[in-house]
Order: sequence, then structure tokens, then C-alpha cells
Amino acid sequence: MIKNSYIAIAKRRQKKPLMKKTLIALSIFIVALVIFYLWPVPQNSFDELYKKVDLQKSQPLLDFRTQYPPKYAHVGEHDWQYVVFGKGKKTILFLHGMTGAYDIWWQQMKTLSNTYKVISVTYPPVDTLENISKGVLSVLDAEKIQSVNVAGSSFGGYLVQYLMKNHPERIEKAVLGNTFPPNDILRQKNESLIKILPFLPDWLVMKVLSKSFNKNIYPAAGHSELVLAYMMEQISGRMVKAQVLSRAKAVIESFSPPDPKLSGIPVMIIEADNDPLVEESLQKQLKALYPTAQVHTFHAAGHFPYLNESDVYTGLLVSFFGQ
Repeated sequence: MIKNSYIAIAKRRQKKPLMKKTLIALSIFIVALVIFYLWPVPQNSFDELYKKVDLQKSQPLLDFRTQYPPKYAHVGEHDWQYVVFGKGKKTILFLHGMTGAYDIWWQQMKTLSNTYKVISVTYPPVDTLENISKGVLSVLDAEKIQSVNVAGSSFGGYLVQYLMKNHPERIEKAVLGNTFPPNDILRQKNESLIKILPFLPDWLVMKVLSKSFNKNIYPAAGHSELVLAYMMEQISGRMVKAQVLSRAKAVIESFSPPDPKLSGIPVMIIEADNDPLVEESLQKQLKALYPTAQVHTFHAAGHFPYLNESDVYTGLLVSFFGQ
């Protein structure tokens, strides 16, 4: 009896160090997990990011931000950032893509503001096409703008088509740049990734985007340092994971495309023959959907020709909107 008691006590004494080691290991794991998840997104200064960009290209962007500080319109739960300026009676609305902001169009806006009022927005983390459209239209309403010419690129071009379908009275002419029609291809490719995106740490999401920029976007743009610097700036603090997620969800949201015959809205399609984000089949679908559209194809310009081929791109807008 006494012997059994000693054995039991000895076993309990052996278990205590084991439990202690287990708790310590678990605590270390939890702390490491928290650090892994909450590790901050690396941020670099403008000078660091644009050090390889010709000063004649980077300085105008800085000047633009100083000369035209953003305004804000509160819509629902979010503040919409935008700029508006220009001299014309007619207005051109600019809608950026997945990884952009209001000032990605600065080169086009500066030129076109001589003859048009120009307005450009940044999408807050709003994850449906309907709510994004409400935000855009609320910004127009705040500026007392009833109808616009609109230029949208990539996701922005997808949003333009949604506006053409549901609010054709607000659209006079539409430019669809490096974009795609409602389709199943992008949803099938990206749906699984979008489902796990909310659970990934912010820095990892931005790292994946950085890899894509360097591997796909940069070479396709002819190794444009301006394109790479602007993209890297977005993931260095200007854009947060919630915006990436909301835009990704909206990009694969389906809707019935507009009927160009019913809307009567003139359309111009701008594409590139080496677009790394919009495959050829989607380009063909887009042109089939708008058979009367004017089409301009950039050669070896990539996904952001309005950045790295800005003079030609701006000229296309001047010609189309001026007709």
C-alpha cells in the first residue's frame, strides 16, 4: 500500500515537468503565430520606391498630389477619396483597377483637364458591384455631375460595364481598357484563392502581389520602372488587405452584360497584345460583346499602357471623347 503511494507520487512528479514543458512550448507557438500574423507590411518611402524612375516622370506625380489633394465623400460606412478639377462643361470619370488609386490617371487627367472637368476615385473596402456603383454615383452627386464620359481599366472597365447596364442614363461614352466582360473564367481561376484570402496575414497578401508585379506586370510593361514603382507603392501602405479582398470579390461577381444596341452608348476598347492579366479569350469575348466598338491594340505594352504609354493613351481618349 505504502509502496503504491510512493509510485503514484513519483509519477505525478514526473508529469509536472512534462506539463510545464508542454505549456511553455504551446505559449511559444502561440506567440510565434501572433507575430507571424501581425507582422507589419513593409513600407518604403516615395524616394526609395521611385529611385529608378526618371525624375521627369516621378516628379509630376508628386506635383499632382500636392496641387490636387483628395476630397472625401462619406457613403454608407466608408469615406470615398477622390479628386475633381478642370475647366470643361463635360466631365470625364476615371475608374482604376484592382491595384490602383485616384492618382494612377494623373497623366491623362492633367492633359484632359484643359478641356474637361475630370474626376477620379479610390475604392474603399466595398465588396459588391452594386455598392461600389452607389459610392461612385454618390461622389458624382456630391459634385452635382449628372452624366459623364468614363474611362475604366481592368476592374475599372468591368465596373464601367456594370454602370452601363444599370445606370445608362449616367454614361455618355465609355472606354474599356485592358478589361474583360462578365465571364466564368476569372471566377473559376480565383474563387478558391479568394475564399482563403481573409485568413492570410496582411504582409503575406502584399508579398504575393509584389511577386506578381515583378514576375508578370513589370516585364510585360517593357520593364517600365514607373509601372513597377507605382504598383509597389500601393502595397507599401497606400492599400490595405481589406481593399484587395473587396475588389477581388467584385471582380468575379457576375451580372448580365449591357446591350450596346439598347443603351446607345459609344464604346472604345483599348487592349494590349501581351496583357498578362487579361487572356486572349477574354479579349475576344469583350470585342464580340461590343461589335461596333472602336478598338486600339497596344503592342508589348502590358496591363497598364496608360502609365507606360501615356502620351498615346491620352491621345486616344482626346480623340474618342472629342468626337
